[in-house]
Amino acid sequence: MRLNAFLASALFSSAAIVGNVRADDLDDLAADASSSVTESSSSTSSIERPTFTPSKVKAPFFEQFTDDWDSRWSASHAKKEQDKNSEKADEEWAYVGTWSVEEPTVLKGIEGDKGLTVKNAAAHHAISAKFPKKIDNKGKTLVVQYEVKLQNGLECGGAYLKLLQDNKALHAEEFSNASPYVIMFGPDKCGSTNKVHFIFKHKNPKTGEYEEKHLKAPPAARIVKTTSLYTLIVKPDQTFEIKIDGERVKNGTLLDDFSPSVNPPKEVEDPKDKKPSDWVDEAKISDPEAAKPEDWDEDAPFEIVDEEAQKPDDWLENEPSVVPDPEAEKPEDWDDEEDGDWMPPTVPNPRCEEASGCGKWEKPMKSNPAFKGPWTAPLIDNPAYKGVWKPRKIANPSYFEDKAPANFEPMGAIGFEIWTMQSDILFDNIYIGHSIEDAEKLKSETFDVKHAVEKQEEEASKPEVPEKPKSPMDLNFMEDPVHYIREKVELFMTIAKSDPMEAIKFVPEVAGGLVAVVVTVLALVVAMFSMGGATPPPQVKKAAEKVKQTAVDAKDQAVDAATSGSEAVRAEAQKRTTRSSGPVE
Repeated sequence: MRLNAFLASALFSSAAIVGNVRADDLDDLAADASSSVTESSSSTSSIERPTFTPSKVKAPFFEQFTDDWDSRWSASHAKKEQDKNSEKADEEWAYVGTWSVEEPTVLKGIEGDKGLTVKNAAAHHAISAKFPKKIDNKGKTLVVQYEVKLQNGLECGGAYLKLLQDNKALHAEEFSNASPYVIMFGPDKCGSTNKVHFIFKHKNPKTGEYEEKHLKAPPAARIVKTTSLYTLIVKPDQTFEIKIDGERVKNGTLLDDFSPSVNPPKEVEDPKDKKPSDWVDEAKISDPEAAKPEDWDEDAPFEIVDEEAQKPDDWLENEPSVVPDPEAEKPEDWDDEEDGDWMPPTVPNPRCEEASGCGKWEKPMKSNPAFKGPWTAPLIDNPAYKGVWKPRKIANPSYFEDKAPANFEPMGAIGFEIWTMQSDILFDNIYIGHSIEDAEKLKSETFDVKHAVEKQEEEASKPEVPEKPKSPMDLNFMEDPVHYIREKVELFMTIAKSDPMEAIKFVPEVAGGLVAVVVTVLALVVAMFSMGGATPPPQVKKAAEKVKQTAVDAKDQAVDAATSGSEAVRAEAQKRTTRSSGPVE
């Protein structure tokens, strides 16, 4: 391993000697890099983008954030309410995050297509828009669809929307987390949590109270920088479907797939029922007729000394297991009068590592075959066992049955109330209505068009990954110097094991490197003598001259050998497998 590292260092030193690194190579490399950047930039800018045209799709609420968007949307600056029972009950949070309607700055799909954008990282944001008239989906299909573009990704934060309950407070108060909502839908991610929320609030017909119903096993959000399309469809038959980018990722029913369930159980345990005092719920008991065997020795130890063990021949009985650290040095600020006599720390005795052990040898312990431990009576079935006691069931006084939870409360507005660690989350093409066909049409007009352009631009902006050469003789030093040197050194070592002269002939770069290192070392020796004012010994001077001449000859021979031996080395090189590209084809 050390030899390979030495050869690698030598090859770096000899690169200029054997002619592998030239000034024009560096110029070519810089030109190639510049050309690559230019080509990438031009390929991205050459992508044809369609121009935004407002859709003619109609819906109870449809938003494409055209120039008059601020007449419909209102940012909130209310205080965010905290749970009175939480640790942060005394803290006050305001919605200080700002909003902007602008074109995306990352992977733009359509020219002139703007969206509602979160502008501040690590801030609370809230904004809402009232519907022209309340949306009541009783007996109708409800379709909620919108685009999310995570331009800076999403490490921790939400990108979900809320459909707000239509009531007097909606028109009198600023939107906040305390504003009653009917549906919450959309992506949310923080750490290992990554899901698409679908929560709806259900009114208990007996108490009049609202309770959140959370989707069980929600699908994962799609965290990409291209636009993602989230679609929720709830039908009058109580079924629902969630789609991402038009692909179904979750479906089920409101009655079966939410927690807590919409309808409570018909029966509940009687809170007044108590377990009888004579109830026996132990299934097993100790056998009262069992007796400890006469030969049972409870005092026998778990382990005993192995009397058959013998001290290993290489055991170093006179060697201590630890010795003072020979490399330890007394600290400069150590004061013997105040700190006492300094003692070096101890380290494991290296001699002990080479033997079976050190110090006084003692026979090891082994398991005691006579050990049985404390005796206990075996268990038998309990004849008095009555089973596990449970309270009796009674009719649930709070029971009700809502067969149509999809008949949501009327909705009067939409709001985004989020906290996020990433800025520039963009929302667009919000559809809230009753037509699956219209939502699909909008998808084809907007999302399908921009997503295709975004993917094209994403692919065009990716750096090209050059194909790794399969043979060391096909490598180019300027493309990957480290890989080039590693492969050349290993090829030299492989050939040198069988024929050192052939190795020098076929891999002259490595041979030249060795000569260069020797010349450098001798030059340093001569320089050291010169700096000290002494004349180097004649043998040193003579050796330096001889090595210098040898280096010149080696360079010429190496260049000739590189030309004449290239074909032969290919045959040898193809027997090997490089780390990066697998077997030669």
